[in-house]
Amino acid sequence: MQPMLKKIMQFFRMLRECFVMSIHNILGSRMRSFLTILGILIGVAAVIALITTVSGFSGSLSDSFSSMGAGTLTVSVTGSELKEGLSSADLDTLTAMDCVRGVTPTVSLKARVSRGDAYESSISVSGRNTFYFRENSEMVSRGRAITPVDESNMSYVCLITPEMMETFFFGVDPLGETLYISGIPFQVVGILSDDTTESLTSLMSGSSDILVPYTTAMRLNNVNVVTSFTVYLAEGYDSETGTTLIEEELDRMFSFEEDCFTVTNMSGVEDTMESMLNMVSALLAGIASIALVVGGIGIMNMMLTTVTERTVEIGLKKALGALPWQIQVQFLMESFMLSMIGGIVGILIGLILSYALCTMMETSFVISIGAIALGAGFSAAVGIIFGWAPARKASKLNPIDALRYD
Repeated sequence: MQPMLKKIMQFFRMLRECFVMSIHNILGSRMRSFLTILGILIGVAAVIALITTVSGFSGSLSDSFSSMGAGTLTVSVTGSELKEGLSSADLDTLTAMDCVRGVTPTVSLKARVSRGDAYESSISVSGRNTFYFRENSEMVSRGRAITPVDESNMSYVCLITPEMMETFFFGVDPLGETLYISGIPFQVVGILSDDTTESLTSLMSGSSDILVPYTTAMRLNNVNVVTSFTVYLAEGYDSETGTTLIEEELDRMFSFEEDCFTVTNMSGVEDTMESMLNMVSALLAGIASIALVVGGIGIMNMMLTTVTERTVEIGLKKALGALPWQIQVQFLMESFMLSMIGGIVGILIGLILSYALCTMMETSFVISIGAIALGAGFSAAVGIIFGWAPARKASKLNPIDALRYD
């Protein structure tokens, strides 16, 4: 036991001496060491900054998607020869399902809007129902939302954005006033808030300048069916289960004909987005890793030069009894130290750059342990791989030839 313990102590003592000598040699050639470290530093900093920034952006995007579309499904109907879309009765059937909390149809059109001498062409008008405003109560800043009576009577009432208010009612309170949409007089009953982010529905169908009852929008479009709507799932039903149940009911409505509708849930969109961002992150990391390879070549070049410069020293050590593997460990230690110094500084700079980028992009900054481990691992691997050949060359030198070297 004592001889084994002694050998272990000698080994660690040798590693300590190799470490001290490596630091001494690195400091002895400051400029050359700095230029060698710079390649590793730039490579690691680029890898850390890119991966961490993409991860932060991905997290913020995922949170936005989740908040916009949590518990919702978007259905787009292409229809069939016998059934072009869904009627109000069909929407009521879907609403009555146990897995459905509510349904908000979307009927969109472009219309000429006017009041007095002011007019605008191709204004975006969307039809919504009562449930939509119940789910997005913060949308109405003044006035009232659309009511069930407005839906059933196909009332000519509307809600307008602040931009429309400035265009048609500058200096006038628009509530109760008349606005002409496609030549038909509509009474303004509400003002939408400035940040009318219409959740998932807005993402899929675009924002609108004017909102009217969906039944009225159908009359304006001269249609009696709905081809786009959002389903709000009841509590306890996830997107996958809800999608399956809604698809089964829609299949029955369309007599099991194929390609009559498409159901989109946010989990699928999130998975696709995450996959794309992971691919982009891997591609960027791969491009940034080229700098690490260049830095590794710089380490190999420096170490080969160092072996040549220290040939006499190597020969003297071997003449005094140093074993080849001990010489090899010494040069590998120096190569490893160069690479790791660059790696550690690169990680710190990369995190600082990532924080600055995330701040400018207004996304969340999350330290990626995986990215840090990747950067540190790359640094260690580069130091060992590119330091192996010079270290092996040093360990193979003949002590007699080395002492004669001039």
